[in-house]
Amino acid sequence: MLLDNPHEFRTPDFIKKYGPVLTKDDIPYPAELIFNAGVAKYNGKYVMLFRNDYDCTRETIYEKSPETNLGFAVSNDGIKWEVAATPRWAIQDDEICRVYDPRLTVIDGKCYVCFAMDTRHGLRGGIAVTEDFDKFEILSLTAPDNRNMVLFPEKINNMYMRLERPMSVYGRAAESFDLWSSASPDMEFWGRTKLVLTKEQVQYTNSKIGPGAPPIKTKAGWLCTYHAVKKMDVDLYSWHKWNKAYYGGLMLLALDDPTKIIAMADKPLLVPDQDYELDGFRGSVIFPGGMIREDSGEVKIYYGAADTVECLAVCDEAELLDFVKNKYTASR
Repeated sequence: MLLDNPHEFRTPDFIKKYGPVLTKDDIPYPAELIFNAGVAKYNGKYVMLFRNDYDCTRETIYEKSPETNLGFAVSNDGIKWEVAATPRWAIQDDEICRVYDPRLTVIDGKCYVCFAMDTRHGLRGGIAVTEDFDKFEILSLTAPDNRNMVLFPEKINNMYMRLERPMSVYGRAAESFDLWSSASPDMEFWGRTKLVLTKEQVQYTNSKIGPGAPPIKTKAGWLCTYHAVKKMDVDLYSWHKWNKAYYGGLMLLALDDPTKIIAMADKPLLVPDQDYELDGFRGSVIFPGGMIREDSGEVKIYYGAADTVECLAVCDEAELLDFVKNKYTASR
């Protein structure tokens, strides 16, 4: 049973939500939860690498971990998707349990994939590269525990850069995770790690934050989404005890130094306020994973909803910039 919308915020009205663009019904092989996809424009097409959790039901998923693979889809317009006949990537051996939550960034004609990897000895973040979405070469893996990594689409000061969320254990309260950056000369060796955004800086969270979609470049700076979690005093879905709401936030980073925040919206950009965002495996969860700026200035934001379906929201770059600078008003 779907609960009443418990959120004090709403998605701003300049955002147009298309609803789910990919669900389990679109997948030609065993599939149950389709979400947290990476999306990019590559070789003249929209491409999507999506997470598929399967061999699970609401009744069994907390008794045993689902099977997970990454599926691949292409589109001419970014709305209607054609899914490949078989999954494109899965890893499972004596040490690695699964890879999931891909994020796509095109740099110099190659598509780089950031991903999370569950292992027997901790959660690792990784970067791979592909040119055909058939073969994937892993370039680097972090030490445990790190995840939600996203790459900037070009070198900055002759260095590759990424945003990430290490999961600190000592010196912080439980689930008080923050957003950091690292730099690399070659995609293999990463360092120069800096704290970018703390959860205390985000007014609408009382838990954890981390990167969302890979940043897009504007004249004003790097537009970056992030996820922000708020623990609620009510269960957000009746079939299982779940009290964490996930919002999509927005910040603007300096072009020449993306560890510096220029502006940050004081309200969430994406709020779970539609049925397909409130009702699912985990209710009230929005997780942005892809953002594409079109030549017209339109921005497509792809996000997982309720850890169940992959969705699309569309807006305009100018309105995003007004929103992140806290200049947007709903009366327009």
